[in-house]
Amino acid sequence: MVKYVLKRILYLIPVLAGVALIVFTLLYITPGDPAKMMLGERAGEEALRQFRQENGLDRPFFIQFGNFLLKAVTRGDVGKSYITKRPVTEEIMEAFPQTLKLAGYSMLIALCVGIPFGIISAIKQYSMFDTTVIILAMIGISMPAFWLGLLLILLFSVNLGWLPSSGFESFRAMILPSVTLSTGSIAMLTRMTRSCMLEVVRQDYIRTARTKGQKERVVIVKHALGNALIPVITVSGLQFGYLLGGAMLTETIFSIPGVGRLMVNAIMMRDFPVVQGGVLFVALAFSVVNLLVDLLYGYVDPRIRADYK
Repeated sequence: MVKYVLKRILYLIPVLAGVALIVFTLLYITPGDPAKMMLGERAGEEALRQFRQENGLDRPFFIQFGNFLLKAVTRGDVGKSYITKRPVTEEIMEAFPQTLKLAGYSMLIALCVGIPFGIISAIKQYSMFDTTVIILAMIGISMPAFWLGLLLILLFSVNLGWLPSSGFESFRAMILPSVTLSTGSIAMLTRMTRSCMLEVVRQDYIRTARTKGQKERVVIVKHALGNALIPVITVSGLQFGYLLGGAMLTETIFSIPGVGRLMVNAIMMRDFPVVQGGVLFVALAFSVVNLLVDLLYGYVDPRIRADYK
């Protein structure tokens, strides 16, 4: 198990280096001068030159990228914000708890709704409930989060006045952002759970369990669901990683001071170090979530645990 974990951690190095290269290249060729964005269009050439020199923007591309990668690997330093002059790592660590809380609540809603809906839909295949769930799942997958968020704000905040339209401090303020972000994950988990359960309930051991006189609830929960969990766990882990990275629009719509909103503001202001650090952090979080999901397989399926050993 330890060797497997260490090997997976080593795999993270080229992945993060590739992500850093792609992001750095895209920001380098993006139109717009960070110096003029920070100092203003009327800034003199001497001030612009000094800003570019202080932040290394006057150097060739590969030298800039090499310095960035060297500092990130040796010191964990991904630069300082052009705006606040603070280390990017500090700003991300301050904003990440809000993003983690939003993604955690959204994932909890997705698990509590998606898995039961998928199980019931599989048990009652081709029923009215099953048809309704399939239609709602298709709508949930197709619906953009920013559009749903605006609709929820109009309905529950503007028209009804039941829930606040911004912030994430109280329980009432958490409802709309969490529901908005969790909709796509609910649809994905519902479809995956339904598909896996339909495949499992047709197996011979399920028919054997029923012929032995076991209760239907025991057959579904103990025998069927247990063997259908591996794909569901995979999708759940991927969805949680997507929620961490995809909270950008939701945080912007509901004014939540998370990593996503921090990156949106940085993109608008051409604050390149914050954008680079934010993307690397999201990539690292996504990779760690995938590693934890792989380790969770071993506790769910003894065959996979034997392979790890």
